[in-house]
Amino acid sequence: MQGFANFMWLLSLALILFSGFALLDAAVRREDAYRAADKKTKPFWLIILGLAFVVNLIFNILSFLPIIGLIATIVYMVDVRPALRQVMGKGGGRRGSSSDGPYGPYNGGR
Repeated sequence: MQGFANFMWLLSLALILFSGFALLDAAVRREDAYRAADKKTKPFWLIILGLAFVVNLIFNILSFLPIIGLIATIVYMVDVRPALRQVMGKGGGRRGSSSDGPYGPYNGGR
């Protein structure tokens, strides 16, 4: 039984870290990027992800509330975050050259 308890503790810790990362990522993105990507607003996502983080801190993983928080965090990470990164540029603010391809700069076959 101790092995299962350790596994559940690690899973809870992973959920806390995952939702915390999503919350911090949402906090550092620009407000206008959310509007440009047509993905609700920055305060909306900060509230949703903040609630998910707090729920993961308070409740046991076997409860349904952390699962709802996990779903919200996954939606942010797989839908909203890539759209924001695309609007803001590759690295969230880093600008590449107009000749950059998906694997780096294109040098014309040289």
